[in-house]
Amino acid sequence: MIIDVHAHLNDELLIKNVEDILKECQICNVDKIICSGYDKKSSFMAYDLSNKYKQIYCSLGIHPSSTQDFDDEFINFVKSVSLSPKVVAIGEIGLDYHFPPFDKNKQIKIFVEQLKMAHLLNLPIQIHCRDATGDLIDILKQNKNLLKNGGILHCFSGSFETLHQIKQLGLKISVGGVVTFKNAVNVVELIKKVPLEMITLETDCPYLTPHPFRGKINNPSYIHYTAEKIADLKLIPIKKFYNEVRNNTLQTFPKLKNN
Repeated sequence: MIIDVHAHLNDELLIKNVEDILKECQICNVDKIICSGYDKKSSFMAYDLSNKYKQIYCSLGIHPSSTQDFDDEFINFVKSVSLSPKVVAIGEIGLDYHFPPFDKNKQIKIFVEQLKMAHLLNLPIQIHCRDATGDLIDILKQNKNLLKNGGILHCFSGSFETLHQIKQLGLKISVGGVVTFKNAVNVVELIKKVPLEMITLETDCPYLTPHPFRGKINNPSYIHYTAEKIADLKLIPIKKFYNEVRNNTLQTFPKLKNN
């Protein structure tokens, strides 16, 4: 059975079809999905979906492009539901310097505040990073005491040097459909070197649809294409890969073990 650690079933492209998607997931042996929030509204929606469907869990967070949503209403909401068995992480949180204009200082401030929240609530984190690796690693190192609950860098495509630093911080990565793209030469070479114990699987749906469905709307039932590609790159049987990755995932998100 497969766990998708980072999906956006709360996206408008998917939310109307959630029940059909879950049926497809059952056929494809996807038994657990973490629906990740990226602003206030999507976090509320992720929590609602997790309470409505057994297969869905949630991660609550404010993406760096939505820092205005990190307010008292959001903070109080997360604190009030943090003990729910369906709330498994804080995220997605992080830094994104891709689309100007952006306020680095505000992004960093909100990121650190959410690291503190995760630490206080004993929850792992889901980190987003785009064009901000240097600052991200510096912040994580400076706040290593806040990382006791672990977490993942989602959709990781950084360097092997960055990967080593992530490992030293006690974090894992999640890998999505990009690894199946024909032009993803750097990601393929990276995945060959990644220690198996650091890997979890994600779709980031509705985005980053794996080959052979690239260009279509992604959903968690496609995750096995990513898994099969990685197992092939790692030269290990797919069954062993599934078992190892599931163990990694349950270690990172311990609430998933209880349901």
